[in-house]
Amino acid sequence: MLSTLPAFLGACTLIAASPGPSTVLIIKQSLRSRRSGLLTVLGNETGVFVWGVVAAFGLTALLAASEMAYDVMRVVGAVVLVWFGVQALRQARRTRKDGGEGAEGWETGEKSGWASYRAGLLLNLANPKAAVFALSFLPQFVPEGAPHLPAMVGLAALWAVYEVGYYGLYVWCVGRMKAVLSRAGVRRRLEQVSGGVLLLLGVRMALES
Repeated sequence: MLSTLPAFLGACTLIAASPGPSTVLIIKQSLRSRRSGLLTVLGNETGVFVWGVVAAFGLTALLAASEMAYDVMRVVGAVVLVWFGVQALRQARRTRKDGGEGAEGWETGEKSGWASYRAGLLLNLANPKAAVFALSFLPQFVPEGAPHLPAMVGLAALWAVYEVGYYGLYVWCVGRMKAVLSRAGVRRRLEQVSGGVLLLLGVRMALES
């Protein structure tokens, strides 16, 4: 396992650095507060671990082999992305109506901890690409001769923990820029951008074959 660890962590870094729906949602939630951002990260990584375990048992192979099952998950994932996008755009509209409301007013609209965690978890579990990717990614790093199931579960856990640290840096950086990001105009633009991106990602997922 130790022989494959550097390559595995390097691959995890490249995966986390690739922009996607989870990255957009984590940054969006971090704009509310560090707590909201971190709980969104934990929810997302719970989803990563779940898909890793499912892949270890070979169940995601059924999803990859069944066009109908994949399409159902794809449509569900698209709906989730569009819903998050609409929520962000609605928040941007509320910010505009509130005018000069400052950081304190922003915090009063902060989601509960469970809602933030649930958002990250739901976005990940509703993405069929995450399931199929885990199935193709993790087996590459199982050492030859190692027990397949324990090794896959261990790699899934390491993957999730590593990404908690990686995305935690995003949350920290957003928190450091809070003085600028707390301005109503900046908040509104960021909500609009994140909402638009999530909407586009949802539409793209819905139209994919």
